[in-house]
Amino acid sequence: MHVGALPFTRSNYQILAVGLVVIVLGYIALGQQPWDGTLPLMVAPILLVLGYCVIIPLGILYRSKAEKQTNGDVPAPKQ
Repeated sequence: MHVGALPFTRSNYQILAVGLVVIVLGYIALGQQPWDGTLPLMVAPILLVLGYCVIIPLGILYRSKAEKQTNGDVPAPKQ
């Protein structure tokens, strides 16, 4: 792997796609009428925070256990 390459796998891209969908749903909910209803005031901020602060970082940082072991992380020997 060369310097600057992102070690993203299919799982990372799927998690990022879910995060993007949640964010888009949050903005759609934010634009709904009436502006003082439950959807724009309660559901939309929850979806946006969930998308931006939980799912997107999870998609960036996620590594599978198999990938961790093949990248040189040697598990401790069992005694």
